[in-house]
Amino acid sequence: MMSSGFTNASASKYLVVAVVASSILASVTDTKHLFWFAIRPHLIDYRQFWRFLTWQLCYTNSTEVLFSALTLYQLRVIERLWGWRKFTSFLLVVVTYTTFLPPLLVALIIRPLTWGYVNYIPAGPTAIVFALLAQYHAAIPYEYKYRISASDTTRNSAIELTSKSTSYLLPMQLALSQLPGSAIVAAVGWLVGYAYRLDFLPGAANWRIPDRSAGRKERERYDGLRRRMEGEAATASGSGISGATGEGAGRRRTIGGQILDQFRGTV
Repeated sequence: MMSSGFTNASASKYLVVAVVASSILASVTDTKHLFWFAIRPHLIDYRQFWRFLTWQLCYTNSTEVLFSALTLYQLRVIERLWGWRKFTSFLLVVVTYTTFLPPLLVALIIRPLTWGYVNYIPAGPTAIVFALLAQYHAAIPYEYKYRISASDTTRNSAIELTSKSTSYLLPMQLALSQLPGSAIVAAVGWLVGYAYRLDFLPGAANWRIPDRSAGRKERERYDGLRRRMEGEAATASGSGISGATGEGAGRRRTIGGQILDQFRGTV
């Protein structure tokens, strides 16, 4: 049975909520101008390097918010496939790389090659969306194929599509929303996502956020073992008293009782 909504996808739910809420908050507080930036003047003239840390925090366009939220909703299947811990670790790795790569690529390579024409970095986590989309493209199989054909008197042509084809329409709109900057950010996100999958990012594919529940589970397992050993020792002690006295009772101790004595510090 297919899971609906955000079942088993809590991180995806919070990500969608953050995308929508951050945009609303930026609109209410009139701070949208603090998120997008142009290489010149923000970076070259004003030295506002803090914009590297803010440009992915929210969208400044309601259309982009809609496309991004809907795309992240359909990509929640990645979290169900990986689990919360790997999914969250992936997001942190992607954010680390995409925070600096698109602006530096535009500032150091694309802008000089285009004589300053490409100068703008649009705000919003588009790179994160496309890094997730790369995982969706590689990991989720299609269910069926179909053809759209068009024929006339001279030729017959057909386009072959899959059940996943429509899933790329919304993110494509996101990539084309503020050309050329949005397309550059989307391409960098896609490449980072595939580099993560192919283990081209040093140490990133195997890194995981610390699992705090592991220590608690280990303590619970140890407590259960201790209680079981105490029960075995009590049972053995009762059997020894009723069946024998003196040295005979000592010889009837179970292995569990002996191990428990070691924990208690007895010999």
